[in-house]
Amino acid sequence: MLLACLTGLAGSPLAAALEQAAPPAGDETLRPVLAPASHVPGEHQLLVMLRLPATHFRPDASYGGRYIDDSSRAARRRRAEELARQHGLTLVDDWPMPVLGLDCYVMRYPDQDSAERIIASLARDPQVEWAQPVASFEGMASDGPPPPAADALYPVQPAARYWHVAELHRQTTGRDIRVAVVDSGIDASHPDLQGQLAVNANFVDNGATPAENHGTAVAGIIAARAGHGGILGVAPQARLLGLRACWQQADLATRCNSFTLSKALNYAILNGAQIINLSLAGPPDRLLDRLLDVAMERGIGVVGAVDAKASGAAFPASHRGVLAVASQAEAGKQYTPGASNGDPPLLAPGNDVPTTAPGGRWSFVSGSSYAAAHVSGMLALMAQLQPNATTAQLRRLLQPGEALNTVNIDACATISRLLRHCSCSCSAAGLTQRGVGP
Repeated sequence: MLLACLTGLAGSPLAAALEQAAPPAGDETLRPVLAPASHVPGEHQLLVMLRLPATHFRPDASYGGRYIDDSSRAARRRRAEELARQHGLTLVDDWPMPVLGLDCYVMRYPDQDSAERIIASLARDPQVEWAQPVASFEGMASDGPPPPAADALYPVQPAARYWHVAELHRQTTGRDIRVAVVDSGIDASHPDLQGQLAVNANFVDNGATPAENHGTAVAGIIAARAGHGGILGVAPQARLLGLRACWQQADLATRCNSFTLSKALNYAILNGAQIINLSLAGPPDRLLDRLLDVAMERGIGVVGAVDAKASGAAFPASHRGVLAVASQAEAGKQYTPGASNGDPPLLAPGNDVPTTAPGGRWSFVSGSSYAAAHVSGMLALMAQLQPNATTAQLRRLLQPGEALNTVNIDACATISRLLRHCSCSCSAAGLTQRGVGP
């Protein structure tokens, strides 16, 4: 599979397109309207990007694929069909990407053709901006056995042992911070997650969002509610945007691709995400890199899992500005230069972590996916205290002083630095404050 991005119709300036597509403030009920043929691209398919038309076009503010101007959509689709015909392709599906000022079309090429020939052909077309494979991505995780009981799991959580999050919650809970979980499906009916999702959207297919292992586990680590006999999330009053861009295979592995991830990232950017969690890894991807650039320009914090097995650059951890996170179990590992983005990976709990599982259950999980989820929760705690801080500023608080290859996060010291007016220490007795100023 491959992806192609094209120029074409005279488009409005990107800034105008972004402004027009901004979501309404305070809307907690946004749901995307999926295009009828939305699906996971298969073999012999590619993506083709066309510029959005002029400023009279305005996508629906909640934006998940519906066009306000149906005549404009029809005209653009006819143009895409003609382009497909010229290159021997078949138009399959479409999805707008207003944060990039683009329409995205899925096209199929003949079985007997080759990706290399299609890339070369598109590169010669004056409308084509670039061509690339549709990359595959996977969750950085492994599952363990279920806990011996579903009661009182907090004491065995690494977030309790290393971060003392229950004590931190006396100061901050991540209240109303919107965290986009771009992952597989989340079990919104799980006792620890009921009421925690502002959005539960499916960008893989047109069905209801299924409850899947990886996404449910990540969501629980970030924002599980206390008081249900299970676990306690790092930021239990954060608001989750559950954006299903990955799917669970028969072997329980989690898979995603460029098309599904780009749709979810587009939605997250347009719908008020303050933090985006990407507990996955794969090859560098130009379309996804451009979307992350827009996210960071808007001040959105992006957290990505480090692929400990990567031999070269790996998305998203290698993208400049992403908070790259590895598991504490990988402490001391020397990462390849491309595995992170120039900064040493942050280390967070990621080994034998009890968390939520589909069907109202809990399980132990391990991997940098879950370390990344811890850091997304920590960013939500920090963002409540310092809502105007940039991601770079928050990283400096997470990583004080000089660092070598990896950095263990001292959660209590981090919150103490953010509070400024007090000195905090975490202990079994709780979080204590000592005034240090007037």
